[in-house]
Amino acid sequence: MTPIHLGTHGRSDDEEVRPPSLPLPVFQSGKSPYYASSHQSEITSCDTMVTTPHSAAHQPITTFTVRDIVSTEAVQKPYDSCASSLTERGDRDGWEGYEKDILPPKVLPKTLRDLRYIILNVYRRLFTLIVLVNIAVFIWVVFPSKDSLEALGNIVLANVSVSILIRQDRVVNGLFWLFTSIPQSAPLWLRKFVARVYSLGGIHSGSAVAATLWLIYFAIQVTQDLRTKTAGIPLVVVTYTLLLLLMLIIMMAMPTFRRFHHDSFEMVHRFLGWTATALLWAQILLLIDHSRPAHLSFGLALMYAPAFWLVLIITSSIASSWIYLRKVPVTSQVLSKHAVRLHFDYVTPTPGSFTRVSNRPLTEWHSFATIKVPDRKGYDMIISQAGDWTSKAIAEPPTHLWIRGVPTFGVMNIVPLFRRLIIVATGSGIAPCAPHIFAKKTQIKLLWTSRNIRKTFGDAFVDAIMTAAPDAAIYDTDAHGRPDMVKLVHHMYKDFDAEAVCIISNPSVTNKVVYGLMSRGVPAFGAIWDS
Repeated sequence: MTPIHLGTHGRSDDEEVRPPSLPLPVFQSGKSPYYASSHQSEITSCDTMVTTPHSAAHQPITTFTVRDIVSTEAVQKPYDSCASSLTERGDRDGWEGYEKDILPPKVLPKTLRDLRYIILNVYRRLFTLIVLVNIAVFIWVVFPSKDSLEALGNIVLANVSVSILIRQDRVVNGLFWLFTSIPQSAPLWLRKFVARVYSLGGIHSGSAVAATLWLIYFAIQVTQDLRTKTAGIPLVVVTYTLLLLLMLIIMMAMPTFRRFHHDSFEMVHRFLGWTATALLWAQILLLIDHSRPAHLSFGLALMYAPAFWLVLIITSSIASSWIYLRKVPVTSQVLSKHAVRLHFDYVTPTPGSFTRVSNRPLTEWHSFATIKVPDRKGYDMIISQAGDWTSKAIAEPPTHLWIRGVPTFGVMNIVPLFRRLIIVATGSGIAPCAPHIFAKKTQIKLLWTSRNIRKTFGDAFVDAIMTAAPDAAIYDTDAHGRPDMVKLVHHMYKDFDAEAVCIISNPSVTNKVVYGLMSRGVPAFGAIWDS
């Protein structure tokens, strides 16, 4: 699915326009499911999944309420702007008069705050840490002349293993569980620190780049060994072919390429990645056979070689999500010409997770946030119009979809870390926020900015949100125009006496709000490109 990028939503006079991102490569199957996309001038979300009916008639699913209290008939009734006063109740209470607020000054000079919050954000710090560790290993290995082909191969594979494992669904879930298990009674500085767990993509990309650099050095060494007849031609050919594939994967994972050619990035990442894994097996088998002592059989050499076990771990990690590949029935309810609500019942996920769906499992996958409603089996998703795939899902709701892997935690999983939290959703960015609103494990104040939410999302869904969060602030951009998001969110943060802010929007708005708040000392969290 090709990502859609919008201009700044509610641009402020504040000088918060972010400079272009650094050209660090990112390696993952798709953009963050916690970014929102656009429908015309409305900011909507890519964070919801597709479900469809069991019959051609597309019967509506169970009504979307906090405790299934809204009748099916209510879901089916046509949109009526006066259908409910829940949305309008206190509509302005959370934000009226915010325009008169004066934002506090930023806490650092521009150069320092850009360095801290943009150039050296947590993602890039982790990337840099991985590179520095590899530089230390390089000094330790090369200068004492410990750089045998076997040792270099192990280092390459160690980096590849880290890069792959940090993206494995269960590893991601385990890390999120570990970091977010900190109780709300812990010091705020600690909870703010662990809440950046969604930036672990920096480890993924840093390790992948380091592996490629080590492979270049390995290729130089194996070429020299070929000249001295101590390495065979097959090992050289496999090494250079593998190096070419890894370099292509890195180049096509660069943010600029991914932004405009996302589908191509996914295809290259998947199929070249599988090919590279096969070549890793060939390379390691050749290397072990080349370096084993004459008295040791090939089978025993494999058992004793760390490289063999590392490649086995890599292969198992890649295959693990495909082991859970299955086609499941879905039930759909078209909310409007811009959105569809879908229901799955094959699993009941934890709030703050996302899953992947596809019509063609070998060629494309789309990640969307899950909506877990209390006391209901399964989960819902909302798909809003954001490209060809989502448009087709709304126009022709499928009866079945392919699912891969297990529900995986994302940025919204950090919500329970905080006692009092402002959640900001633009358009259908409400979808990943909804499970936490329903769960009520944290005191939440919701700000939902969108165009005419009842017309887009239907009365049942909106009523469910407003029942669970009756003090929510709904900002209708049709009625009030686009707000100054930084000033509006800061106003609500101070008024609610919150500990932090979480935002689900498109990349432009997310970056603007997070930077505008962080630079004023307000803890703010939002999806990054590779979260």
